[in-house]
Amino acid sequence: MSDNNVKRVLESIISTSNNNITVTDEKGFILFTNPNHWWIYGIEPDHYLGKSVYQLETEGILSPSISAMVLKEKTPVQIMQHTKTGKIVMSTAYPIFDADGELIRVVSYTQDQTEIRKLQDQYGQLEKKIQEYQSEVEELREQEELIYRSKEMHQIVKTILRVAKTDANVMLLGESGVGKSVFARRLHNQSYRSKAPFVEVNCSTIPKSLFESEMFGYEAGSFTGAQKHGKQGLVEQADNGTLFLDEIGELPLDMQVKLLNVLQEKTFKRVGGKKEHRIDFRLVTATNQNLEEMVETGVFRLDLYYRLNVIPILIPPLRERKEDIAILINHNLEIINKKYNTNKKLHPSTYEILIQHKWSGNVRELENLIERLILTSEDSVIFPGFLPSHFHGQGSLDNKDDTLMFDQVLVDDSNLKTALEQVERWMLMKARKQCKSTYEMAKLLGISQPSVVRKMKKYQGQVHQ
Repeated sequence: MSDNNVKRVLESIISTSNNNITVTDEKGFILFTNPNHWWIYGIEPDHYLGKSVYQLETEGILSPSISAMVLKEKTPVQIMQHTKTGKIVMSTAYPIFDADGELIRVVSYTQDQTEIRKLQDQYGQLEKKIQEYQSEVEELREQEELIYRSKEMHQIVKTILRVAKTDANVMLLGESGVGKSVFARRLHNQSYRSKAPFVEVNCSTIPKSLFESEMFGYEAGSFTGAQKHGKQGLVEQADNGTLFLDEIGELPLDMQVKLLNVLQEKTFKRVGGKKEHRIDFRLVTATNQNLEEMVETGVFRLDLYYRLNVIPILIPPLRERKEDIAILINHNLEIINKKYNTNKKLHPSTYEILIQHKWSGNVRELENLIERLILTSEDSVIFPGFLPSHFHGQGSLDNKDDTLMFDQVLVDDSNLKTALEQVERWMLMKARKQCKSTYEMAKLLGISQPSVVRKMKKYQGQVHQ
C-alpha cells in the first residue's frame, strides 16, 4: 500500500471515530485530527490546523495539553481536562517511537465526560441523601412509637436502658398489641450492637415443616426445592446483632432443643451441612402466653425457659395505664393525619368515649381505630356516630345521643332559628317515643297540650314513632 493510501486510511479512521483523535509530530504540531470533536474546546477547525499544542495550551484552549506532557515525559499519560466551554474531558495519549527509539509522533484520544460526571455527582448526592434518610430512619427507630406518660411505662423504659448495655437474655411479657416488638427494637438500638442487624422472627407464622431451614438455613441440595447455593438462616443473619423471637411460646419442641444448644454452644449447623458455624447474637424473646404453665404441661422446656427468662419485663395492658391513652390518641391523630394529608379532629364526646374504652386490643387496636376513623369519616370533626357499635351502649336515644345531636347542630348550622327548630323537632321526637299521648308529651316537655299539637303539625312527617 502506497504512502498516500496509508495516509487516506489513517485520515478516514480518525475522521469517522467517535472519539477525538489527534496526532502530533515530535515538535507538537497537529498533523491529523477529528474536526467534528473540537467543538468541546470552543474553537473552529481553522484555528488549530497547523498549530502546535504548546500554542493552544498558551491560549488556554488545551488546559493542559496532554500531547505536550507526553512529549516531555515520553510515556503514556491520562488526565482530566476542563475546557473553556465548561466541559470535562478525559484524555489519554501515547508516544510513538521509530526504530532508533526516537519519539516521532504522539497519538491522543479524548472523550467527553461531562454527562458522566454529572451522573456521578448526582449519584453521589443521591447516596448522601440516602445516608441522611437512613440516619433519620434510625433516629425515628430510636423513638419508634414509644409514647407514654404513665409511671409504669417510665420505669420499663429505664429498665430497658439499663439492660441494653448488657448481653443478658430479655423476655418481654404482655398481652397482644402492647408493643413488645417496639421495646425489643428499642433494646437493640440502645445496645452496642445497634449497627448490626435486628432480625425479628414471629414464631407463630413459620410452618413447622419449614422452621428448621428458616431458622438455621440449609446447604445446597439439602432437599427438593432448595436453592442452588443454599440459604442463610435467620439465626445466621442476626450474627453480631439482635435476634428477636416473638411468640416464643409457639416454638416447636424440637426447635426448642436446637435453640437451647445454640445458646449454650454459640454454634449451629445448617440443614444438610456438617460444618459448625460460630454465632454471636443478643437474644430477646416475647410472649403473651404463660410459659410456666406450658412448662408444667410439657409443651415448653424448663431448661430453655430458665435460659430465656433471665430478665423478664412485663408490659402492662393499655387499660391499666390510662395516663397513656390520651397521649397515644393525640400522637396517632397527628401521625395518621400527616400520612394521609388530612386535618381531622376528634369531637370532645368522641375523645371522652375513647378515653373510657377498655382497649382489649391495646395500642394496636387504638392505632387501627384512629386510622379507620380518619379514612372513613367525611367530616373534619369525628363525632361518636362514626365509632364502631361496640363503643356505644344499646339504644339510640341515651344521653350520649342527645349530646351528639346538639353538637351536630352547632357544627352544621350557624343560623340560630334553624338550630332552634332542629332542637325542637328532636325533643318532640324523643317525647313522642316515650309518651302514649300528647298530654303526656306536654307534661314531659313543660308546655301546653295545644302547643304540642301545633308543633306536631308544624313538623308533620318529621316527628314519628
